[in-house]
Amino acid sequence: MTEPKTYCGPPVELPLRLERDPAPAEGCAGCAELVQVRDRARAGGDWTTVSDCNIFLRRHPEGH
Repeated sequence: MTEPKTYCGPPVELPLRLERDPAPAEGCAGCAELVQVRDRARAGGDWTTVSDCNIFLRRHPEGH
């Protein structure tokens, strides 16, 4: 009878995705505000807010 495997397998390597920040829609005050909030959050190290702002910018109705 063979012995069961008692050690971890090789590590899983996830791809590194470095996407550019989405641009604001031209003339949209809401997008401009999100960019300002994102910039302040990045300066303060608040990466959750940076990510949230990017999601809202990507979901803009015109798809920018």
